[in-house]
Amino acid sequence: MSLNTRLLFALLVFPLLVYAIMALLLVVQSEMSGRDVLKERLMSAGELLAPSLGSAMEEGDLPRLEEIARQLLEQKGLRSVTLFDEQGNRLLVLGRSMPSPPRLNVPISTSVTMDDNIWRLQVPLSTSPGQYFNPVNTGWLEAEIDIRTLTLERYKLIASLSLGGMLLGLLLFLVAFAISRYATRPIEEANQALYRLSRGDYRLFLASARPTEFKLLAEHVNGLAEHFRQAQHEMQSQIEQATSELQESMETIEEQNIKLDLAHRSALRANAVKSEFLANMSHEIRTPLNGIIGFCRLLGRSSLDPRQKEWLEHVHRACDNLLMLVNDVLDFSKLEADRLKLEEVEVDIVTLVDEVIGLHAPEAQRKHLHLVAMVYDDVPSSLCGDPLRIHQVLNNLISNALKFTTEGEVIIRVMLDSQEGQHVVLNISVSDTGIGLSEEQQETLFSAFSQAEPSHSRQFGGSGLGLTICRQLIQRMGGEISVDSELGAGATFSFTLPLLADMAKERPQELAFDASIVRLHEPHLPTRHVLEHLLERWGATPVSFIESGNETLLILGLDHDDFVGERKTYWQTVIAKASCPTLILASTASFETPPWELPHGGDMLCKPFTRAQLTTTLKKMLQPVQDSLPQSATPTKLLPAPTATILIVDDNASNRELLKALLETDHIHIVLAASGQEALDYARQHKADMVLMDIRMPDMDGVQTTKALRRISNSWARCPIIAVTAHVLSAERQQWLAEGLDDVLVKPINEAQLQQQLQRFLGVTLHADQGTTVPDNDTNRAYYPPSMLPVIDLELGARLTGGRIHLAKEQLKRLIDSLTECEEQIRDAFDNQNLNVLLDHVHALNGASRYCGAPELALTVETLETRLRTSGLNHAESLLDELYGAIKRLCEQRDTINAR
Repeated sequence: MSLNTRLLFALLVFPLLVYAIMALLLVVQSEMSGRDVLKERLMSAGELLAPSLGSAMEEGDLPRLEEIARQLLEQKGLRSVTLFDEQGNRLLVLGRSMPSPPRLNVPISTSVTMDDNIWRLQVPLSTSPGQYFNPVNTGWLEAEIDIRTLTLERYKLIASLSLGGMLLGLLLFLVAFAISRYATRPIEEANQALYRLSRGDYRLFLASARPTEFKLLAEHVNGLAEHFRQAQHEMQSQIEQATSELQESMETIEEQNIKLDLAHRSALRANAVKSEFLANMSHEIRTPLNGIIGFCRLLGRSSLDPRQKEWLEHVHRACDNLLMLVNDVLDFSKLEADRLKLEEVEVDIVTLVDEVIGLHAPEAQRKHLHLVAMVYDDVPSSLCGDPLRIHQVLNNLISNALKFTTEGEVIIRVMLDSQEGQHVVLNISVSDTGIGLSEEQQETLFSAFSQAEPSHSRQFGGSGLGLTICRQLIQRMGGEISVDSELGAGATFSFTLPLLADMAKERPQELAFDASIVRLHEPHLPTRHVLEHLLERWGATPVSFIESGNETLLILGLDHDDFVGERKTYWQTVIAKASCPTLILASTASFETPPWELPHGGDMLCKPFTRAQLTTTLKKMLQPVQDSLPQSATPTKLLPAPTATILIVDDNASNRELLKALLETDHIHIVLAASGQEALDYARQHKADMVLMDIRMPDMDGVQTTKALRRISNSWARCPIIAVTAHVLSAERQQWLAEGLDDVLVKPINEAQLQQQLQRFLGVTLHADQGTTVPDNDTNRAYYPPSMLPVIDLELGARLTGGRIHLAKEQLKRLIDSLTECEEQIRDAFDNQNLNVLLDHVHALNGASRYCGAPELALTVETLETRLRTSGLNHAESLLDELYGAIKRLCEQRDTINAR
């Protein structure tokens, strides 16, 4: 509230309020006193004239009555006078009288009846007391008076008081306005002066006012203005000085910015040079390194003593570690340069985890470790993410867990952390019972080029980049990674993984046991829990090993100690006593397992086994046993495998026919495709359980065909696809695995290699002919330089074709018939210096010669392909001459094949 308002309120409102209260009191008091005076006057007049009216009424003198009544009617405000006799009859009415309520008796005393605006006076009339001893009532007098005159007088009083209030208010307003202007004008001038001072106008000057207070205020405002004027002058001087100094600083900063910009550009160029240097160096390092690996592989086929083989294994291991280091540095460089792109494709976590388990199965078997994967049921079956990077993270964590664990177990757990709509967060952990980590080691564990102990890089290998790459990959996918460990008590690496679940649904049951009882023996507790959960999920009732009865299946988890001596005899007795098929879960490699007799049928799985392998094996074992088998039949070692479809994709007809001959049995159906397009045409209409894929094919190579197959349907996305090639470098193998292939087989492929792949992915076992053994050509046969090898070796060809001598001769004839055209193509490519075309023709010849009994040509063309891949066209001419000579010598002996 402003000062003006307050002054007006004090000088105007309060006096007017007091005046209004006093006027109200005056009106009320005047109203009350006027009514009382009127009543007394009316009663006095009535009582005064009552004796005269009574005498005249008794005498019956009407003129006199009228005269006296008219005297009463002359009273102010009286509107009518009425005389009644003692019987209530009207004798005289003067004025305008309103009908009164009938009355039979004479009123006892004088009374006034008040009704709204009309008062009624009643006075009894009697004879004079002096004439008679007792006065006699002769009648009564009624008079009506209109009191609206009092209301009119009250309104006049209110109007006069209101007019007086208005005049008083106007007077007070003028006085208050004059006082407020006198009191507030100096304040307003001071306020305006302060406002101008706040706006930077220091030139004002206030004149002194008469009152002392206003005079002091004006002096203080003028002093403040003077102070600001001086401060402004000083500040202006300082600003000019600071501006001058700032100008000099800006010039210096501008020079520094130019230098920084030049340094930044130089750093960017240096970073680009570094990235280019890393890419070039990785290529330059991997090229000779792949050559070393290739020639070590060739050297391993030669005749070496045990000491030389041991040295060669050390060289091979060092090359693998060096190649892994180069790949880690490249991934780290891509992440640092922000050039790594993530894919968004369909992911099946169970299949992905099974693939990683399969890759690390040999290492777990070698160290006798339990490698167990637990994918919980609430994890959706179809998710969307980058399977390659998830595979890379899991592969690194499991590899580290196996590397630093000497005994015990490595467990992978995949759980659903949260799900909101289409957004799913998985919690994946890898636990081990290895050497563990201290708190100090955990703090630096995810730093680049760091390991828990400096000696670990020498003892266990590795670059110290794996966990750093894992952390950056997980962060790019939106998750977080952490470690929980104690020194000597193992470690648990866990990370969250946000994924999309557009088509998320519950995983269907793979099997239906129909409430069958399964007798289970598994000493390893986590593995037993997994088996019990899966069996219960599939409708079976697992019971302990000591409970025997009407079980339909016996599952035995045997350690490597159970395969020798008395332990093997004991378990063989248990199997013989059981009246149902037996599934043996072996904690060892497949080639280390001795034969087992399974009188009631059964099969064997090597740990760690995948969920798909267990499902396939149990499906096979749940098939009813044929009633046509004689009871005295000789016990079989393994149950017949169920019917499976294998698609062979190869542009070479000889290779297709040979693979078909090696694989085709009563329980395996073979489908042949001569190109990638034929394979796609078949895949759109049919399904397959496994694909053997040639890599180098015209139009569409094996990698492109694999990617196209993966995109057809979910079943093809999960189908095992094995690369079959005549030559592969370590870097190419890793690249193919990363692009969707499940494994790589190097020609020539024998039944032992096929058995291992079929057992791993399908749980299917091949049966070799009685008395036929299939040695591993890479380890059991001594190799010599090409000039010392025979041109034709049908015994070798028979071994390569599974003991089929006629097939070996046919393969050799087909090869010789194609050599003339192949030699022309190789010569034309070399003359045109076209390395890629030359490699294609040499690789095709290498693959064709791998299955034939032509050892000289096979080793020559393999050596040539290795030289071309490592050194290009340099130093290849001499090997080409050796190749041409080997082709000529082989063609010259074509006619002698049938005679051999």
